[in-house]
Amino acid sequence: MLLVSHYPHVSYPVVSSKLAKCMVFCLNIVKQCEKLYGKNNLMLLVSHYPHVSYNVLLTFYSLFNSLHYRMLGILLIFLDVAMVIADLINPVNGIEGISLTISFFFLIDVILRIYVEGFLVYFSSKLNILDGLIVTVTLVITMIYVFPDFSGATSIPRFVSFFRPLRIIILIRIFRLASQKRHLEKATRRMVSENKRRYQKDGFDLDLTYITDRIIAMSFPSSGKQSFYRNPIGEVARFLDTKHIDHYKVYNLCSEKGYDPKYFHYRVERFFIDDHNVPALEDMLKFTANIREWMAADPQNIIAIHCKGGKGRTGTMVCIWLIDNDQFENAKESLDYFGERRTDTSVSSKFQGVETPSQSRYVGYYEIMKTKYNRQLPPQKNLKIKSFRVYSIFGVGRSNGSDLRLKIIVKKQVIFTCICATQENCKLFFDAGGNVAVITLQESPVLSGDVKIVFESSAGLPKGYEDCPFYFWFNTSFVENNRLYLSRDELDNPHKAKTGNIFKEDFAVELIFLDP
Repeated sequence: MLLVSHYPHVSYPVVSSKLAKCMVFCLNIVKQCEKLYGKNNLMLLVSHYPHVSYNVLLTFYSLFNSLHYRMLGILLIFLDVAMVIADLINPVNGIEGISLTISFFFLIDVILRIYVEGFLVYFSSKLNILDGLIVTVTLVITMIYVFPDFSGATSIPRFVSFFRPLRIIILIRIFRLASQKRHLEKATRRMVSENKRRYQKDGFDLDLTYITDRIIAMSFPSSGKQSFYRNPIGEVARFLDTKHIDHYKVYNLCSEKGYDPKYFHYRVERFFIDDHNVPALEDMLKFTANIREWMAADPQNIIAIHCKGGKGRTGTMVCIWLIDNDQFENAKESLDYFGERRTDTSVSSKFQGVETPSQSRYVGYYEIMKTKYNRQLPPQKNLKIKSFRVYSIFGVGRSNGSDLRLKIIVKKQVIFTCICATQENCKLFFDAGGNVAVITLQESPVLSGDVKIVFESSAGLPKGYEDCPFYFWFNTSFVENNRLYLSRDELDNPHKAKTGNIFKEDFAVELIFLDP
């Protein structure tokens, strides 16, 4: 009636007729979805609804799971509860009409979700069942308030008025708010995981990818506030216990944080790798040896590997296992495969594989250790860095290398520092004709094994990972002919396309070594 009063040019029977047709159409959708019996993916829905394109269904799915849509739902519930409270204190005509509109919004939301996700998938969740009941009950009670003369039942308004002071509906709507919070969490997790391939079946929605049928890559199993935007550890445990009970082992690669291993029945191994950095060669060999033993124990055994985002460190270690297990012969093939499996191109084309050049370099080191050294460490090689040559220096900082400062780090300890501006521990020579800065070290330390070089700048060069303009890792055992040349795409941070305006295509760093 309120809607009709706002639209006098439209008759009440017409409104009723349109609403009835809409409800009948929605019910038919639900019935058709029920017939699918588990065949609920979008392509099958398209086959049942040939007049609806795949892109339309995909658009609906993306909309329902977007962060903005979920925030809108929460705002509407806050508005609805506020109006109910306001009406309790001082009844105002028209408020229930707005509540009715909001109730219809959520009813349509539920119906369209059933349409897109499939009847059985949607109602496989108890929370979805409860959510649907609450939406229906809220709509019915609101309609009774709005249409007190509906069907001529004068006893219904008196019955409702008896309970109206209690406004039990507030509690129902507050639960609805909690339900929206759950959907908001899912939307936030999808936003944080970007276009990493997710597992979205059987009531699960996790940033988790089967790289093979026995290798899972995933983001960090989180608790507390972090579970709002990353995989909740309880859900990860439920997934693994459901799919691979007693046959899984979890590998945590984060050096920065851990969790209680009891969640995964104490089948947790830790390898401490810093974010955007590389594993030690010794740890790579221990890692693959541990997996070989676990996989050989039972053909049903699987591994779940994670770091923070389930991309860089995770991809590095997954790739060395793929090489160790003879699934790929070389580093490039394994890196390409991991990136292909981890990236959901239906969401975005952004690459979700191993991108940091040093991490890719270390996958190549493992290939050599396996093929040339029979899964043993390579022979130790002691070297001293004589000089660095920074090519195509023009446009980088002060364009002559005088703003650069470098650190040599071994086992997380800074063992040498050089400041070009004051020529502390080094001599700087700028060859303008060759567009190269030559930094010759003084009293350079003897190096062996894994080495990290960090370049900083006092001229305001943009900082990336490791809070510096560029850095890289190498292992002395793989240095040949006392020379290591790293192009722009082999340096960490300059490899990113967004730095191309500073680090030109021919930007490179060359290290010249001396035998100690």
